[in-house]
Amino acid sequence: MFNKILIANRGEIACRVIKTARKMGIKTVAVYSDADRNALHVQMADEAVHIGPPPANQSYIVIDKIMEAIRQTGAQAVHPGYGFLSENRNFAAALEKEGVVFVGPPSPAIEAMGDKITSKKIAQEAGVSTVPGYMGLIADADEAVKISNQIGYPVMIKASAGGGGKGMRIAWNEQEAREGFDSSRNEAANSFGDDRIFIEKFVTQPRHIEIQVLADQHGNCIYLHERECSIQRRNQKVIEEAPSPFLDEATRKAMGEQACALARAVGYTSAGTVEFIVDGDRNFYFLEMNTRLQVEHPVTELITGVDLVEQMIRVAAGEPLPFKQEDLKINGWAMESRLYAEDPYRNFLPSIGRLTRYRPPVEGKTLGDGIVRNDTGVYEGGEISMYYDPMIAKLCTWGATRADAIEEMRLALDTFEVEGIGHNLPFCSAVMDHPRFTSGNITTAFIAEEYPEGFNGVTLDPQTLRRVAAATAAMNRVAEIRRTKISGTMDNHERRVGDAWVVSAQGENLAVTIAADRDGSTVTFSDGTTHRVTSDWTPGQSLARLMVDGKPLVMKVGKIPMGFRIRLRGADLKVHVRTPRQAELAALMPEKLPPDTSKFLLCPMPGLIVKISVEEGQEVQEGQALATVEAMKMENILKAERKGVVKKINAAAGASLKVDDIIMEFE
Repeated sequence: MFNKILIANRGEIACRVIKTARKMGIKTVAVYSDADRNALHVQMADEAVHIGPPPANQSYIVIDKIMEAIRQTGAQAVHPGYGFLSENRNFAAALEKEGVVFVGPPSPAIEAMGDKITSKKIAQEAGVSTVPGYMGLIADADEAVKISNQIGYPVMIKASAGGGGKGMRIAWNEQEAREGFDSSRNEAANSFGDDRIFIEKFVTQPRHIEIQVLADQHGNCIYLHERECSIQRRNQKVIEEAPSPFLDEATRKAMGEQACALARAVGYTSAGTVEFIVDGDRNFYFLEMNTRLQVEHPVTELITGVDLVEQMIRVAAGEPLPFKQEDLKINGWAMESRLYAEDPYRNFLPSIGRLTRYRPPVEGKTLGDGIVRNDTGVYEGGEISMYYDPMIAKLCTWGATRADAIEEMRLALDTFEVEGIGHNLPFCSAVMDHPRFTSGNITTAFIAEEYPEGFNGVTLDPQTLRRVAAATAAMNRVAEIRRTKISGTMDNHERRVGDAWVVSAQGENLAVTIAADRDGSTVTFSDGTTHRVTSDWTPGQSLARLMVDGKPLVMKVGKIPMGFRIRLRGADLKVHVRTPRQAELAALMPEKLPPDTSKFLLCPMPGLIVKISVEEGQEVQEGQALATVEAMKMENILKAERKGVVKKINAAAGASLKVDDIIMEFE
């Protein structure tokens, strides 16, 4: 077994590998760029080596810099994580030449399967059903449009060396094919150092289901069942689960055996994933093989009890697999929600900055029989950088059934506190409560179909709103009692706490009265209905754990004048708790209108201006590309919302802008 392993990665996956290596008694080496000098993976590792400036193409994917770090530290093996150099055959070959073990498959297998064009050809030759497409090299946007027209729209434009949603676009017409090809090629070059692109037919209403395989150097290959990865946005997975609610045992077995056959055909060893598109009749089509550890591997670990990182290390050290296919049963159900530094209220645009508050739920066994796990690479007070992928944590839950795992996830999301940046926790909560998701009737089009206008938060149902109203009324009473004890008040001006209040939220005004005792409060609404509220919440706490009528209610709490900012289950609302007279006067207050920004193109996220596509004085049409902004390894094309004339351009290509900086003005 190795004494020291270098992890050629960053963030949560580097931390994840360090945890298993530490458990196995193996020392670890981290590498870091200028932006990651104080990162969590650097703090966790036994040693750390600086490898360059923040951009990945100047640090994390520069093979020579990683090799120098290996020589400096004497690491015997390298775990590449996912992304960066994990599927780069040149890196694996360089390690082999240096006599360092690559914790992954052999370089020929990476070359055969890691390259999406080559893997498609091998699959076709092996008689595996594949999606129609063009596997040759595409020279430019004109050729991409021609090929797309021949295949028939919609088409998927994909980076050959891609992964994680990078370098992928769906095109529904010629214009989108042209723009998608250019953006995909640029993203692929920046993220993977390989700008080759291929195009295939986009299968509508598909499910994305993948099979986890594990093979050793002794001819053994097993599959650890499947993961359902259909909840995606812009081809980037958001929520995964294992097993899939759609597969039957016969289809699962057929997909698993086909995945293993493909792995054996290329002499594959280590952990890998074979991805399939599955249609409504459970016909499945090979998409690609990822010759690395997948982001979503924790859900497989939770239902099988197998530590995949440990097995990768043991396989790399020459050990045989300790189990056979018949040993691998499915135990319960697991969910994973990816926490992204993306603001769902701004169309999921990247958000960077300091994590002023970062409090994940407690890991391990819950009060019931469930399990909570959080794989993360950040900490409270740390910075979220614009240079890397926006995923900062993976929240996972396990339950005996799918319904149990979903309920565990709901409560875990409710208790996850993140402040300082925009993030997608409210969206993940909304998905967990969505009837279509809970029924298991999902496809890769779920987000596009269910949130066609983007995510604008959740409106609480009347029953939940009443529970929140009762809870906030009781919390307000606690805060009012504390305020009566403030010292230095004038004589005969004591603050008195009344029993009658008006709770205002979601446009409703709910009159309540409170009767309190030692054990809690009874809140009575004007129609005579009552709710019993108990809690140990005190003013200033940002998380309120209450019991309303004997059922748990967990809310994130912020202070606003005469009330609270409450967030739960995807809802973000202002709840005012006023006396009847205050409520009467508040109804007379004028509403403040937002400023008019219709004549400006504002930068929607912190990022780098890649391209300005128009000139001053030019007339633009609705939908015309105006500028391209790159943030967190993704290109975003900003388009005109209406016809107009460009009056002034305030930014040039190469400029770094903040949120709402003015890019251009219109007449």
